[in-house]
Amino acid sequence: MSAHAQPRKPHPPGTWAWAMADPLRAVLAAIAVITVLTGVVEVPFGGPILRLLGAGSTPETRQLFGTVGMFMVVVGGLLLHTLLNATPSPEVVLWSGVQKAGAFGAVGIGVLGGVFSPLALLVAFFDLATAALLFAYWRRLGAGSAVPQ
Repeated sequence: MSAHAQPRKPHPPGTWAWAMADPLRAVLAAIAVITVLTGVVEVPFGGPILRLLGAGSTPETRQLFGTVGMFMVVVGGLLLHTLLNATPSPEVVLWSGVQKAGAFGAVGIGVLGGVFSPLALLVAFFDLATAALLFAYWRRLGAGSAVPQ
């Protein structure tokens, strides 16, 4: 194990018991998995998803959407990784919350600007709710340790 690696949290027997030991952490882990999976889907299927959200599907928009999907995989995977550690990184939780809040703003601006249909607000509000949960969890981890003094 490297000097920076953190040991995995010893889970109680079974996933259900682990989830019940810290329900907020379990919900955030599930959201992290959803983030990774939706990011993976956005890469090859950007065109149909863009059309579903009321946006134009061009080579440029599909490329950009795929790039966003790749970043969703990275941020969601990083969040899941830290949540499975014995001691989650407050910095990772904080910046994951910032990413989700930024996604809410970006999609909301896209809807207001007519780039996306109002259906995209479902995605935006899911990201906003996730950001709120992440910030609550970050505070519970001891927010002061994640902000340089």
